[in-house]
Amino acid sequence: MMIEEPAASSLLAEATEAVARPEYDRSGLVAGIVHIGVGGFHRAHQALVIDRLLRQGLAREYAICGVGLLPRDQRMRDVLAEQGGLYTLVEKHPDGWRDARVIGSIIDYLYAPDDPEAVIERLAHPDTKIISLTVTEGGYNISPVTGDFDLAAPAVVADLAPESVPQTTFGLITEALRRRRDRGTGALTIMSCDNIQGNGHVARDAYTTFARAKDPELAEWIAAEVRFPNSMVDRITPVTTDADRAEIAEQFGVRDGWPVVAEPFFQWVLEDHFAAGRPEYDRAGVQLVEDVEPYELMKLRLLNASHQGIAYFGHLAGYTYAHEAAQDPVFATFLLNYMNTEAIPTLRPVPGIDLDDYTQTLIERFSNAEVKDTIARLAAESSDRIPKWLVPVIKANLESGGAIRLSAAIVASWARYAEGTDEKGEPITVVDRLADQLTATARTQREDKTAFIADRELFGDLIDDERFVAAYTEALDSLIDHGAHATLERLITTGRG
Repeated sequence: MMIEEPAASSLLAEATEAVARPEYDRSGLVAGIVHIGVGGFHRAHQALVIDRLLRQGLAREYAICGVGLLPRDQRMRDVLAEQGGLYTLVEKHPDGWRDARVIGSIIDYLYAPDDPEAVIERLAHPDTKIISLTVTEGGYNISPVTGDFDLAAPAVVADLAPESVPQTTFGLITEALRRRRDRGTGALTIMSCDNIQGNGHVARDAYTTFARAKDPELAEWIAAEVRFPNSMVDRITPVTTDADRAEIAEQFGVRDGWPVVAEPFFQWVLEDHFAAGRPEYDRAGVQLVEDVEPYELMKLRLLNASHQGIAYFGHLAGYTYAHEAAQDPVFATFLLNYMNTEAIPTLRPVPGIDLDDYTQTLIERFSNAEVKDTIARLAAESSDRIPKWLVPVIKANLESGGAIRLSAAIVASWARYAEGTDEKGEPITVVDRLADQLTATARTQREDKTAFIADRELFGDLIDDERFVAAYTEALDSLIDHGAHATLERLITTGRG
């Protein structure tokens, strides 16, 4: 195990009394959860929940073993090893107040490229009851064209080869499940915590499809025995900066190689559907429900899609941080209009949620200057986000006759941003798995206005809808001729449609 008390103690050696410490005995904790994709969000969210329970004397058999697969995960491995698995979580309140706590729920970390066999055995171990995932929207290998698992992806083809050493999450987990079945260890729960509608269903389809290509009988066992609960997770967690590290060292006396900062807001709605037990999540602020879909659609179409409304318009308008845009009355009005006239009409009732209050709270959260959530973070990986968060809103409103002008304008702002040059002629770094393709296409749209939305892998048949094309091209023309801020002003002062 990774816990080394000298390392853990050194992190807290100079900590002020304001820092909440993990005063529970970590030496006897059992890693009942293996989490793949340990980043800032996991450490501000799922790991926090387990820490809350541990402070109550609960969930001692559900501590976390982290797993990294990507080259960038080596740094997480090294930092957590040096700090005995501990790290600092700081909540930044709008009034400048800071709450700091050191989290102790991660007790081990494995970097899969170092030793894939060790990861497989950890996953197959009888102590492991839950495999949780934050692998981003693109981590499920779903074809944007078919909506199905892409068996032709090179990494998947390599893992499906006979006698291959697994490299992907699909290969590692499938081999671990085979061992659990053959050893009689039993099934477990695979719990997606990514921003995908029906994330449990998506995970189930991905892992069973891979397993079916590898071993059809195993796939049947997985489909029958393994549980894939849906969940909705929500907490703005910006990228940690050197300034955050310096502030935490100065204000709290903690010299943390990779602390986490987050907004105070926290929400986790989770389907109560587990194969081998679970922590008492409801004792730590988690909503356990029978149907997650109303909550996840609310978040994806209001919060996440609104972030896209900030991202491209915001960058083009010269903003660096989300709060700068959200505090601009033109942006705030645009976002509220989008949510109230286009997104909310596509939602089912959400039990226990007042949507008017929720939308106002979103603007307040976006406006939190202390969080310093960057426009660049919101604008990254758009090809995995717009099709999942915003395109469904547009399609639903086209079918019902609802308004689509603001949604279409957000798509147009992405197209303008993807040109790779801002309104002052400065270069934009487009961070996306399809960056080269997107930029090449966007740079032809001055001559061919619909070039960007002609990509059916991203937009389906939207290009065939005259109403959408008209709204999109109107917004794109305005962005090119008048700029982002002037376009937003026009959008909030003209009618519905």
